[in-house]
Amino acid sequence: MAVVLKTKQHDLGGLTVKRFLPNPEYKMVGPFIFFDHFGPAQFEGGQGVNVRPHPHIGLSTLTYLFEGSLLHRDSLGNQSEILPGDVNWMTAGKGIVHSERESLEVRANPHSLNGLQSWVALPRQYTEIEPAFSHVKKENLPIYLFEDVMARIVVGEAYGYSAPVKTYSAMFYVDVVAGVGSQVYRPNLDLIHQQDTAVYIINGEVSIREQSFEAGDFILLEADDHAIDFITNGRVVILGGDKFSQAPLIEWNFVSFDKDLIEQAKEDWKAGRFPDIPGDDKEFIPLD
Repeated sequence: MAVVLKTKQHDLGGLTVKRFLPNPEYKMVGPFIFFDHFGPAQFEGGQGVNVRPHPHIGLSTLTYLFEGSLLHRDSLGNQSEILPGDVNWMTAGKGIVHSERESLEVRANPHSLNGLQSWVALPRQYTEIEPAFSHVKKENLPIYLFEDVMARIVVGEAYGYSAPVKTYSAMFYVDVVAGVGSQVYRPNLDLIHQQDTAVYIINGEVSIREQSFEAGDFILLEADDHAIDFITNGRVVILGGDKFSQAPLIEWNFVSFDKDLIEQAKEDWKAGRFPDIPGDDKEFIPLD
């Protein structure tokens, strides 16, 4: 029977964040070790998101928006504004620093923000690779279309399609919009015992083996849960991938299988040994 994971909710200066992973019962869904839904939020002109520079190791970050925009900057010199449907995919590897803010034009006017951010753990053999960043516009992501179902393959492989994003383990992240009465199968049914699958309901109501679920539910599927039936028109995100035999450690913004690497990263951040972000080097988030 499918399981609904409880969420922790935080208010970050007018921006509500619901965190589903990590969870006390389930640390990971495939390689996904962190899953946040931020918003929906409305900001007045002069207000907005202002995530100062901070470091990461041992993971990839995935940012995906439904409304609004964010301006990514990182210590590799990348500067990229993400819009709804686009993908920002940053691989920290041995270490990267980034910030998430807004453009001047967005900040100057009333605006909204609503989206998801995930951390994807790197397999042990890739945790110390060189950092990298890619931005993929929605037009370059594959779309699966059938009757009243429209599904965008955001990352990984699903339904015979592959997204043009460099990943380091088998995974999928699919944005699905479907009409009432539609049925959508979980990705990669032939790998059902090898891969984890979760469904996050953005809006609408669905059923899985006659269990009903509603907007805001984050559902971990069992092996026998093959299909998602749309009771109403709705939108869901389906994510997962190959199971990890061991969950890495998480401390602050750092992910690693080696506690010593996390301690070294903490010391390096405190001592200012991480690289600066060109054009955004006047402030930072201190380590608590």
